[in-house]
Amino acid sequence: MIRSLYTRVVLTFLVSVIGGTVIAFLVATWAFEDELNNNLQVTLHDFGQDIVRIFETFPLHDADSFVSEMKQLNSYYVRMYDESGQLQIYGAINGHEPLHVTDEQVKKVLAGEVVQFQTNGINPILLGLPLKTEVGKKAMFLERRTPSSSSFLSMWTYQFMIYSLSAGSLLILVAAMFVVRPIKKLTQATKRIAGGDFNVKLNIKQKGELGTLARSFEEMMYNLQQLEQMRREFVTNVSHEVQSPLTSISGYALALKQVDVADHERSRYLDIIIAEAARMSKMSDSLLKLSLLESQSQPLQLATCSLDEQIRRAIIAIQPQWSARSIRFELHLKAVRLAADHDLLNQVWTNIIGNSIKFSEDGGVISISIKQDSKHVIIQISDTGIGIPLEDQKRIFERFFKADRSHSRKYDGSGLGLAIVKQIVLLHQGDIQVESDPGQGTTTIVTLPITTPVD
Repeated sequence: MIRSLYTRVVLTFLVSVIGGTVIAFLVATWAFEDELNNNLQVTLHDFGQDIVRIFETFPLHDADSFVSEMKQLNSYYVRMYDESGQLQIYGAINGHEPLHVTDEQVKKVLAGEVVQFQTNGINPILLGLPLKTEVGKKAMFLERRTPSSSSFLSMWTYQFMIYSLSAGSLLILVAAMFVVRPIKKLTQATKRIAGGDFNVKLNIKQKGELGTLARSFEEMMYNLQQLEQMRREFVTNVSHEVQSPLTSISGYALALKQVDVADHERSRYLDIIIAEAARMSKMSDSLLKLSLLESQSQPLQLATCSLDEQIRRAIIAIQPQWSARSIRFELHLKAVRLAADHDLLNQVWTNIIGNSIKFSEDGGVISISIKQDSKHVIIQISDTGIGIPLEDQKRIFERFFKADRSHSRKYDGSGLGLAIVKQIVLLHQGDIQVESDPGQGTTTIVTLPITTPVD
């Protein structure tokens, strides 16, 4: 089996061109063979009739002399047999092998018949004509001594076909090289990407299907590079997030082994260990939940719910967080009912409102509004907190990303909450956006369809 694409392309072109040319030539020859032969017969017959008229018009000596000087004898070979069997030849053979004339053919022509014999193909043709002279009857046989124009045309066609196929094959080799070269580049790039090298430059400037394939490949390569970067960041972030509680647990567990630890210190150490273990458990649960949401292994449990009532219940559920810091709410909630997964959507409001509380100053205000059009419902949750820098706003929905890096110890969290929120919104075929200015607060905008189709 031929594995090389270049070889297969070239052979396909060659077989197609050569096969098509040969078939076309054979068909054309077969179709016009009778017509070409008829033309040859007419020409040969006309020349023979001219000789017959010469011998019948002029004395034998003058006719013989005239025919012997005819320029047409360069192309024709003439033999004359008399009744006694003597042969007279006009025109030199010059290596030409004349067609064989039998005694029976000679007798037929002497008897007044016109005899014509043709071998296979276009040439040659043997024509026998009866001839009367002043000394008696003769049988004249004519044949071509040089190839006819049709034979020359056939030979020229053969040569032209060979030269044409040779030149065409060379052009096909070059053209196939240009066609296959981008594919070879893509193959080499694929091998490098498989080896983990994403810094590949294709430099394919062709248009059409190959150009589209190259652009798609470059886009895929960029996406793979981004995924690889995200994977590395994910591993780094998980290691960092796990290392911190593990270090605390290990350190306080070692401290508990000391025999002179006071009871109140021992209780405090145990509380820290329990809190860090709970923190790790929460992060593990969040990772598992996010993984399930992204894989869509659990279908949405759709049910009709009252959106405004759900948001009010979410605010009441986290009352200890905002009441302790004197944060108040301004609600502009229009009564809206829509089909959604109640538990998942409730987590969206809990996470977003929880972030607004976390990053708001004591005594701040959180505004929540619901607007509705014919197809969508828009929920806006605004706070007066520290805000998010512009360069971080596009990344806040990534796993473990924290916009408050300088306040990482002040504001607790794993950085998974908003990633879970976005995935839940996407599963509901909605959209989530963030608008924020540092020091001016943050507005989170969630857009949901009124009716979410069931998958």
